[in-house]
Amino acid sequence: AVPRTRILATGGASHNKKILQVLSDVFNSPVYTIDTTNSACLGSAYRAIHGLVAETNVSLADVVKLAPEPRLAVTPAAGAEEV
Repeated sequence: AVPRTRILATGGASHNKKILQVLSDVFNSPVYTIDTTNSACLGSAYRAIHGLVAETNVSLADVVKLAPEPRLAVTPAAGAEEV
């Protein structure tokens, strides 16, 4: 079954498995991370690429498809839903 919700964690806290586990347990959802230290800069870079190719009618969604897939970091602990 595909989870209804998935959390994408970025920034410094995304490197702390205990914080990610708390997020996963509280929201009863898997948490994914990306191997980028500054996600705000990454977003700006994708917007810049989109601006460079704007005359070719390439959508931002198509530009972002070039991004690496997020990596599964943690899943909810057994019994988290009941708590």
